[in-house]
Amino acid sequence: MQRTMLKAKLHRVTVTHSELNYEGSCAIDQNLLDAADIREYQQIDIYNVNNGERFTTYAIAAERASGIISVNGAAARRAAPGDLLIIATYAAYDEAELAGFAPNLVYVDSRNRVMNQRHKIPVQLA
Repeated sequence: MQRTMLKAKLHRVTVTHSELNYEGSCAIDQNLLDAADIREYQQIDIYNVNNGERFTTYAIAAERASGIISVNGAAARRAAPGDLLIIATYAAYDEAELAGFAPNLVYVDSRNRVMNQRHKIPVQLA
């Protein structure tokens, strides 16, 4: 049996551009792609913290160290500059692979620079 698991997450990145008349995708700073191990043209799921929108597109590389998060094409209607996003990828793992499984969690500052990386989400009770 295989289980689909969270492979990587860019947590609370800030949208810098929203380009309706651009071929669809999401341009992401190459440093962030590297940190999360997301490949160009890989499918990504995007969760907009500001408005609750959830959608699927693919990643393209933006200039390294630019801080760019540009939501393009039709998806531009679902995110505006300044919105906070969670960008996630998933992968299927068999039971043997799950023994060593840990997601790659990337946390950024307000300028989309990597501040912290973890492999577990800490439990926070209210």
